[in-house]
Amino acid sequence: MKTLKGDNIYIRALEPNDLEFVYAIENDQSIWEVSNTHTPFSRFLVKQYLENAHQDIYEAKQLRLAICQDQDFPALGLIDLFDFDPKNNRAGVGIVIQKSKNRKQNIGSEALELLIEYAFYNLNLHQLYANIGTENEASKALFTKFGFKMTGVKKEWTFVNGIYKDEAVFQLINTKF
Repeated sequence: MKTLKGDNIYIRALEPNDLEFVYAIENDQSIWEVSNTHTPFSRFLVKQYLENAHQDIYEAKQLRLAICQDQDFPALGLIDLFDFDPKNNRAGVGIVIQKSKNRKQNIGSEALELLIEYAFYNLNLHQLYANIGTENEASKALFTKFGFKMTGVKKEWTFVNGIYKDEAVFQLINTKF
């Protein structure tokens, strides 16, 4: 996959030198709730993942991309297509911006716009979906900005810190491409 460029950011394939960045994100317990992570990842496992990141989305059933701002390569976040289903032409979308100082700066918005265009135009997907905690106002605003509609709520879906929380399903149907 080629690099996808926006006005202020670009998204690119993961590189071996992303090891420490991916390791830090995967082991950041503050985002485990949104990533459905339950245990830490070792550097060895992250290194193995990066060594296999070259797999085609049709083989791996997922695509993880680094969100970058500068040309000197450091990543600010990750954006994923997961649960890729080529038979039904759909995939899930996930996004995380690592540092809070980089949030609310349109970085996630621009990355999501690039990914939607890639998914609909290059992969010919019919639909994208996102699972978002009903309390996550920032994510709900981000996805609805691009036309995602809430189509349901999974009641008491996630168990976090001794509390069951609801999770909403947001869908975007491809009507543009």
